[in-house]
Amino acid sequence: MHPQVPPSKATNGATERSLESRLKESERRFELAFRHAAIGMAIAALDGRWLQVNPALCEIFGYAESELLTSGFQEVTHPDDLAADLELTQSLLSGERVSFHMEKRYVRRDGHVVHALLTVALVRDDHGEPLYFISQVQDITERKAFEDALFRERELAEVTLKSIGDAVITTDTDLVITSINPIAEAMTGWSGHEAVGRPMDEVFQLRDAVTRRPLANPLGTAVAKNTIVGIATDAILLHRNGFDSPIEDSAAPIHDYAGNVVGGVMVFHDVSETRALALKMAHLAHHDTLTGLPNRTLLQSRMEFAITVASRRNQRAALLFVDIDHFKQINDSMGHAAGDALLQEVARRIRAAVRPDDTVSRLGGDEFVVLLPHIEAAHDAAAVAEQVLEACRQAVGVDASALAISFSIGISLYPDDARVAESLLRHADTAMYEAKMQGRNGYRFFNPAMNERNTARLRIELELRKALARNELILHYQPKVDVELGSVVGAEALLRWQVDGQDVYSPEQFIPVAEDCGLIVPIGEWALREACRQAEAWSRLYRPLTVSVNVSALQFQHTRFFDALRGILADTGLHPTLLELELTERTVMEGGDHIVDLLKRVKSLGVTLSLDDFGTGYCSLSYLKHFPVDVLKIDRTFIRDVAWDNDSAAIVSAIITMGRGLNKQVLAEGVESQEQAQFLGEAGCSQMQGFLFGKATSAKDFEARIAEVDLGDPIHVAD
Repeated sequence: MHPQVPPSKATNGATERSLESRLKESERRFELAFRHAAIGMAIAALDGRWLQVNPALCEIFGYAESELLTSGFQEVTHPDDLAADLELTQSLLSGERVSFHMEKRYVRRDGHVVHALLTVALVRDDHGEPLYFISQVQDITERKAFEDALFRERELAEVTLKSIGDAVITTDTDLVITSINPIAEAMTGWSGHEAVGRPMDEVFQLRDAVTRRPLANPLGTAVAKNTIVGIATDAILLHRNGFDSPIEDSAAPIHDYAGNVVGGVMVFHDVSETRALALKMAHLAHHDTLTGLPNRTLLQSRMEFAITVASRRNQRAALLFVDIDHFKQINDSMGHAAGDALLQEVARRIRAAVRPDDTVSRLGGDEFVVLLPHIEAAHDAAAVAEQVLEACRQAVGVDASALAISFSIGISLYPDDARVAESLLRHADTAMYEAKMQGRNGYRFFNPAMNERNTARLRIELELRKALARNELILHYQPKVDVELGSVVGAEALLRWQVDGQDVYSPEQFIPVAEDCGLIVPIGEWALREACRQAEAWSRLYRPLTVSVNVSALQFQHTRFFDALRGILADTGLHPTLLELELTERTVMEGGDHIVDLLKRVKSLGVTLSLDDFGTGYCSLSYLKHFPVDVLKIDRTFIRDVAWDNDSAAIVSAIITMGRGLNKQVLAEGVESQEQAQFLGEAGCSQMQGFLFGKATSAKDFEARIAEVDLGDPIHVAD
């Protein structure tokens, strides 16, 4: 038998066993909870060494349990976070706190950084002495990555809103401003801290650009109807300080993740420059960029309107087609900058010469058109043409040179000449070419016969472009004689257009066309080269003879003329003293100082310079001493009547006397009779040219003439 235990003692023993059992059960449950917890847990000694770790903590750090139990939390803590952790741990030991929370970084075994949320509590005994730390470690790496991404996205959005060129204002559903970017601040006059929290209508005030009446804020509609709304095109935004600016914008609702409207956003920008540019582009589309005058497009529109009005009122209208004479010569000799300056001055003068309601337009190049929308009769158009001509009588100053300019003007009338704008313009153009053919510096009214002449001119131009390649252009040579010596001293090379020995067109027909269309430059260069080649051949076969070549103003003032001349002399081997260039008075007078410089450069080569058609009145005699010319050719119009007309005789005698006094050779052209030759000889002119001594012939026939003279036969009247 067992000893009898007193009831009181038996009860106490049972109680002790029950407490012990419950304690063991509690420890078992703690152990299970510790082991299977989803977050990392650890018990650490006061020096930081781990006494116990759970599998979740091992998974977080990437170490085995045995590895962690031989180390402490210091070994896996990120160096940058260790000081803060130790400081908080010390606060537990000092009794300043019983636990702490912190976000910290650990370094896994593989080197990767783990972001964690750490909770630490200090366990003390019944006497308050520290026993150990209990820690909980929650891996928040993914959450931190999401937060970082969200932060970067928010920063990007904020930077974008501050840096974009558009103004942006956001509101809540009550249209109370929640944010405003710097562009919006500048355009409204409200700073961010002033605007946020205020009603949208107080900060963003719209007005109608025409009526100045308030406009409804489109953001209210966007939020209420959950749709994107654009602003009216004529809206202006009032600045806080009172001024306004035209804007374009759009308003849109802001949604949450569920798609609910939680606010609105207004995006807008100033379109002042855009609208100004649009106006400028519209102006450029209808105006010439150089002169600012209406261009062909605007002229066409105004012509059609003028015709409509004139038709309704039974009135007349007129077009003046204005072309600057010899403009290409100025462009080629002085450069395009000088040409542009001349065009601008001409535009100003024409505009000043016409009525306020007349239209002056520039079609391009040196072509201007004046539209007279209402006139009573043809003489009204003629009066305006006279005013335009008079406007440019005075020389135009360009690049320190005074340029004498003139116009050729063609006039067409509505409804007399045409009833549609295109035909009216074409007829005015035709009349302008007629004015050029009649000597320029004047105007001509259109008549139907001009169309036939214009058609013929176009036909000549088309065929002329092919003539040079087909070798249809040739040179004939007319002898120049010295009557005192009784010999041929030279020849003038004259251009002919022939096929099978027959003239296709006369020089009077095709040379003006060549000058107008610019073909005179390549044709003139060919003629100069061919004449030099022929003269060099004569100098070898017979004896040195001077050959004179007519050079048009367009060719002489071309930028490459001097180099071309020098190259031709070198290529052909002709001695420069055997070449004579014949220039008209107008060529010498028109070009200004640069023409004098060019004449001097040509003279420096040893080439002789001749002033053709001298005495026609264009050249001021006082200028002769400035021009390095060697020969004066008396115009044939004076020679024709010299034997019986006292005035012609006096003029010719004066020219001869003056020429000899200036030490220049004087040559008379167009000598056809013995009486003319006798007068000229007695007046002191020894060199002559004309039918009396021979017509222009082919090079072969001219050679026969030279041979005849060289055999000793006297100069006599040609057959």
